[in-house]
Amino acid sequence: MPLPALSGPDYLRQGLKLVLSPGLRLFVLLPLGINLVLFVGLIYFAGHEFSLWVNQLMPELPSWLSFLNYILWPLFVTLVVLMVFFTFTMVANIIAAPFNGFLAEKVEVVVTGKDEFPAFSWAELLAMVPRTLSREMRKLAYYLPRAVGLLVLSLIPGVNVIAAPLWLMFGVWMMAIQYIDYPADNHKLSWQDMLAWLRRKRWASLSFGGSVYLVLLIPVVNILMMPAAVAGATLFWVRERGDARLVPA
Repeated sequence: MPLPALSGPDYLRQGLKLVLSPGLRLFVLLPLGINLVLFVGLIYFAGHEFSLWVNQLMPELPSWLSFLNYILWPLFVTLVVLMVFFTFTMVANIIAAPFNGFLAEKVEVVVTGKDEFPAFSWAELLAMVPRTLSREMRKLAYYLPRAVGLLVLSLIPGVNVIAAPLWLMFGVWMMAIQYIDYPADNHKLSWQDMLAWLRRKRWASLSFGGSVYLVLLIPVVNILMMPAAVAGATLFWVRERGDARLVPA
């Protein structure tokens, strides 16, 4: 009998528990190191440019409306934070994609008790690079037009006040796509079929994506939680598919 599905936070919590287990730690260290280097570089750059970005996005108000600056400034700070977060997440996942794909394979072996994947080797890892990078480019092609539309919206005075909540909703959906795609791709599920499957599981997907999104917004914690998100997404994939042969994680 299939095990019951979990809530979004439960998937993430179980994912963290899985990546901390002795059998999976090896597959976590490399993507963790890559994310750490990238995160430090991005924070250093963003720290120098942050005020400039906020000032460029803030609309110029007439003097009699200057009091609105105290309301709008936190909104546009939030908008810049979301944009920086999105950039870091997308770039980090593109670079770490082969390692994340391999981690998803090993997590699935642990939670299903079945090993239908090749044994770990550097040759096998290198063989995954073209496929995983191609899939990341497909995610980027899905993301960029929508992100550009939101960015344009962010630059239109008056209308841009709704940009931050739209970025948030889009970000939650993208987090579900980003991480659940790893196990889906390992099973050769096409991009369109993967999206259709997520839409059928829309509320469960958004629950998981929202949990990942909130945790990954926390500096330093986000680096540690990225592998947990991969593991949680793999558990989501297996449980939501209702695999009757699943064993407890």
